[in-house]
Amino acid sequence: MIRLTYASTAIADFSPEDLLSLLKTCRINNGARNITGILIYTHGTFFQVLEGDEATVNATFEAIKKDKRHKDVILLEKAPITERLFPYWSMGFEKLEANEFSGVEDFDNFLEKDLTPAGFASHKHIIGPLLAHLHSKLVKHVTLASVEQPPTQHEELPVQHEDPFIQLLHRTIRLGLKFLAFLMVIVILFGIIDVVYVIFEKITQPPFMLLTINDMLETFGAFLAVLIAVEIFLNITVYIRSDVIPVNLVVATALMAICRKIIVFDYKGLSSEYVSASAMVVIALGITYWLIQNKE
Repeated sequence: MIRLTYASTAIADFSPEDLLSLLKTCRINNGARNITGILIYTHGTFFQVLEGDEATVNATFEAIKKDKRHKDVILLEKAPITERLFPYWSMGFEKLEANEFSGVEDFDNFLEKDLTPAGFASHKHIIGPLLAHLHSKLVKHVTLASVEQPPTQHEELPVQHEDPFIQLLHRTIRLGLKFLAFLMVIVILFGIIDVVYVIFEKITQPPFMLLTINDMLETFGAFLAVLIAVEIFLNITVYIRSDVIPVNLVVATALMAICRKIIVFDYKGLSSEYVSASAMVVIALGITYWLIQNKE
């Protein structure tokens, strides 16, 4: 990888809208090429850093030099690197004023008249401190953004509500759901015991240690009953969790329940209408789940 730094002069002054349009284009193009970096625009001067594969960065720079929106393109630095200084931005952007440089080491003598491509070229010793300053500034921006905008979570029954009465009702329902979840755990444990009993009963009756097709179907039914009970437990607890939106789990549970029921169908004793209706339910639930997932 290499880091390439250049400066150039804008043909015309860039408005905020022009800069935003340029930034969007840079991010799309550089993201597709796995190029990261930063772009500065100040007093008609562009200062840009490109980081990535050497051949890709060089090709991008050659294309940039042909852009009619700027002139006096000067290559300031090009050096091999083992680590990106701006790894999180396909093109970070800063609009800086000359007075912002005063807090950066070695910038005291870098006056406003030097903020040109020629000025950068004659003061190459400032590029290192400038990049370090920009890196720390952008990292700070990202850190603040992540703190100020924490990931949102979904709660069906939030314990915090502006209406004290609704808050009391939510807390009461959540307590009831916890009790239901506890009861469902007991049901699951009894279901597991039932599975063990069914298997033991089948293998201890003649013919010993053998399971017929009907025996296996009955055993599968016992297993599926436990699994469906587990899914019901999940449906109960989803209302007191904040990491799942209930509709997803409800549809998925219904789909799995009907599919598991179909597995143990005795088709010899079922009417064609019953089987067709079951198939239609599976198709409908499958489409619903697909639509939900795509919407997300």
